[in-house]
Amino acid sequence: MTRNAQILSTGSYVPERVVTNAEVDALMGESTNDWLIENVGIRQRRWMSAEQTTSDLVVEASKKALDKAGVAASDLDLLIVSTDTPDYLSPSTSVVVQYKLGADKAGCYDVNSACAGWVTALDQGARYLLTEPTMKYVLAAGGYGMSRFLDFSDKKTANLFADGAGAVVLGVGGEPGFIGSNLLAVGAFHDALGIYTGGAFRPCTPQNLAEFGAPKVQFVKKFPKTFNTEYWPKLMQGALDKGGLTFDDVDHYFFTQLNLRTIEYMMALLKQPIEKTHWIMDKWGYTGSPCVAMTLDDAIDQGKGPKPGEVILFCASGGGISMAASAWKWTK
Repeated sequence: MTRNAQILSTGSYVPERVVTNAEVDALMGESTNDWLIENVGIRQRRWMSAEQTTSDLVVEASKKALDKAGVAASDLDLLIVSTDTPDYLSPSTSVVVQYKLGADKAGCYDVNSACAGWVTALDQGARYLLTEPTMKYVLAAGGYGMSRFLDFSDKKTANLFADGAGAVVLGVGGEPGFIGSNLLAVGAFHDALGIYTGGAFRPCTPQNLAEFGAPKVQFVKKFPKTFNTEYWPKLMQGALDKGGLTFDDVDHYFFTQLNLRTIEYMMALLKQPIEKTHWIMDKWGYTGSPCVAMTLDDAIDQGKGPKPGEVILFCASGGGISMAASAWKWTK
């Protein structure tokens, strides 16, 4: 009997603390507000409190998704958490989330594909449901706590990043939901953007801390300006090809939420109306891998989400460079 993986519900969470561009400017000692609004689209962002950590954000988003789906945490078969700001280097953040949620029946693991991680986790969750006949529910969640790794002397990064989480509950249904995914990578840029202190490559020894400082996110070298133009269209088309679809067949596009101008340019390049997409970076800043899930959830909350039968497409990329696209038919 054919099994179909579906997105049953969505959830997102942002911390209470609102941080304006002016507040970040004060921390950096330089004004970037006008440039940031004009060139990126970010007006404010959210940072977690001193008492919170990445797993807490994921738990809050997951609770919302579970409540909407009418699924208890104890009914989950698998829990996949995407993050590159984990609670610990080891063990995984997913086991912390499993404990805090009370999802005691669920297996769990982390995915770190930087900002492409949540779409990658979504793909894996769908494939588990398609191939494991005993599985009923999978939680694909992502969390971002990059405020803990900001360097306010770095004007290229400190004003971009924010904290937040997103989640979806996946289940099995009669109508096909999952259409197909496409994963790409350009590993030559593994040393361009990331947190390079704290792992085995550069452990937090006294010597390394004195030379490089505490772990922090940093741009080390530039990405090609044409990268998104070159890779995103074929990344997305690779997912759509699995269902014999074209860009015109897509009803809703959900992109990495780093730069609104990039999204506007991409929609024009694809010859798609801007109304087919949605964005959240203006109010929530850049929230890494879960940003696409958070964007879907926000669109639904605003009454701009997909309707039954419509096609949605996720497109995400981040450090590495890792990329992922995933196409779905909305079945709710």
